[in-house]
Amino acid sequence: MGGNKISKMEKVYNLKDKTFKFVDREDELDFLCEEFASARAEMSCGHAVTPMSLTNWCRLLLEKGERRFVCGMSGCDTEWSYEEVCKMALLTPEEKKYFEKTMKIIAEREHIKNTKLCPRCKVPVTRKDESNLRVRCQVCSKKKRRDFDFCWQCLKEWKGPQPRTDHCDNDGCFSEALRTLRTCPDITFESVGGVKGCPSIRACPTCGSLVQHSSKYCKSIVCPRCKVKFCFVCLKIMTECTKTSDAYLSCSSGVAPRQTSIPVWHQK
Repeated sequence: MGGNKISKMEKVYNLKDKTFKFVDREDELDFLCEEFASARAEMSCGHAVTPMSLTNWCRLLLEKGERRFVCGMSGCDTEWSYEEVCKMALLTPEEKKYFEKTMKIIAEREHIKNTKLCPRCKVPVTRKDESNLRVRCQVCSKKKRRDFDFCWQCLKEWKGPQPRTDHCDNDGCFSEALRTLRTCPDITFESVGGVKGCPSIRACPTCGSLVQHSSKYCKSIVCPRCKVKFCFVCLKIMTECTKTSDAYLSCSSGVAPRQTSIPVWHQK
């Protein structure tokens, strides 16, 4: 990933800090036998670590492109929260910045559209229902012993009813895409006659991607994302539109109004 900000100073636990559970066992994540000087503390999975061995292990996971912090011991698949890693690894501000930046890069590579970092614990969360902006972080919900939901759009704790596709009730929560659809100027077609009041940007009726017509040639356009050909004027699939209208003339059903919601792509 590059940009390594891991501390070169050996970190040690403060034995007076009662929030740690210290144990008299070997450092179980010291795979390179570096024999770090710190006392050993117990992770939530029960394995003993030092802040340096834990930092090195989590760093290795990130370098491998892993976005989940899973125990490295054989037979243990416990996933630690980012909050636990920060505390037990004694991550410095520089290390946190590096970890969070790398986690974000990994999340973007894996699921550019469907994964974001939870605003509270910074663990990547995948949205399964694209028709609802309300998303639940299972890590935070388990830790707080109550459901923690946040808004996919403004990344604040959820407010208001759900499901919602446009915004939550937090101040300043709005869809940039919907604002674009609402405020874009009308298009003037060079070769299509009789069309007035058609927005210059549309959301593809199949997948929801924003597309812009060049204003040249006929009124059809092929969505670069889903590859569906539709009419930019009436928003019908082009084969449906041309049943009652010519590709270079206004549609029999008229100009479809400006869209107030983004269609969700239900891929088969």
